[in-house]
Amino acid sequence: MIEKVVSGGVTSAQGFRAAAVACGLKQSGKLDLAVVYSERECTAAGVFTRNQVAAAPVVLDRGVLAAGRDHIRGVVANAGNANACTGAGGLAAARAVQQAAAVALGCRPEQLFVLSTGVIGVPLPVDKIEAGLRIVSKGLSPDNGAAAQAIMTTDTRPKQLAVRVALPGGTVTVGGMAKGAGMIHPDMATMLAVLTTDAAVPAGSLQALLHQAVDQSFNCISVDGDTSTNDTVLLLANGASGVAVENEAALAHLAEGLNAVCTELARLIVADGEGASKFVEIQVSGASGVGKARAVAATIATSPLVKTALAGGDPNWGRILAAAGRAGVQLDAGRLALWVSNPGAPALQLVKEGASTGYVEADAAAVFARPEIVIRLDLGQGQAQATMWTCDLTHDYVSINADYRT
Repeated sequence: MIEKVVSGGVTSAQGFRAAAVACGLKQSGKLDLAVVYSERECTAAGVFTRNQVAAAPVVLDRGVLAAGRDHIRGVVANAGNANACTGAGGLAAARAVQQAAAVALGCRPEQLFVLSTGVIGVPLPVDKIEAGLRIVSKGLSPDNGAAAQAIMTTDTRPKQLAVRVALPGGTVTVGGMAKGAGMIHPDMATMLAVLTTDAAVPAGSLQALLHQAVDQSFNCISVDGDTSTNDTVLLLANGASGVAVENEAALAHLAEGLNAVCTELARLIVADGEGASKFVEIQVSGASGVGKARAVAATIATSPLVKTALAGGDPNWGRILAAAGRAGVQLDAGRLALWVSNPGAPALQLVKEGASTGYVEADAAAVFARPEIVIRLDLGQGQAQATMWTCDLTHDYVSINADYRT
């Protein structure tokens, strides 16, 4: 069970250190290179983008996991350059960063993951990263929260969190950091996340825990319907707490803590969506299968017409039903029911049996005017349900992405 949420992030778990530096990848001169390092070897798990145009670091990191999951020491991550669509030279650059980091940190290259985020199609300036690594490796600290800032691109704020979890053998910590504000959509939700725990977890169990956590969190968010070339979630477990995860009860408790961290980081990504002014939870219930509920929720979450109505505070529920109807799921319009609400407030039913309930328009407008909105659509077909988190689509989103490379 979760004992408490603690201030901190990726270095809150025992034995993990981090540091960050500005090495010149961002034109702004802000922090753009981070290292997360464990004082002892870790088991590791990873989940990566399903975009078939995968960035060089994704290709490299998949190979790192395939070569061995029980000897990992850390992660080096840069922002400002995605090292994606850069051909064979991009993979060579990723390997050069891995090698330089290994020299700076005193470990083997195959013990390190490499993450990148930023502009696609531009060669990675390895010389700048190599110079930065010589500096950042000397500043590693268990209290350094700058790493979460260094991986930001269009994010307006860092995203980090940690929880303490009571296991049968003692208390462990799960921490993490993430970045993402645009190009966010399931498979996996550009976003990066590094998660750490001081529990001792076998690599196979760790991978299963991560898949489950990602499925319930990062694969349930959408900002704009675009899946990144670089999406990566990594989980490192170093066992520094001395508490081993040896049975189903311990696994279940650790899963609760990991799911909580991933869910909150995922929600923080949506809340910081590019240009977003509304945080929206979409609940689809009454489906005949979870996959069908998810398909409907995802279609609503990515509908430009729904998202622009949300931006304008317009309770135009016809757009919600129209999106549901094109989700590729067999529906009976006469069974649809729709409610909207704000967190902590009673729900207002707008639709019953596929038609308006005769609600008061001002009441609906008041719900849509708030910064947090819950939309619940019942399909009237079964017991399955799914939830997605999304945001509205504003003029600022267009402005940010129209000028992203300048």
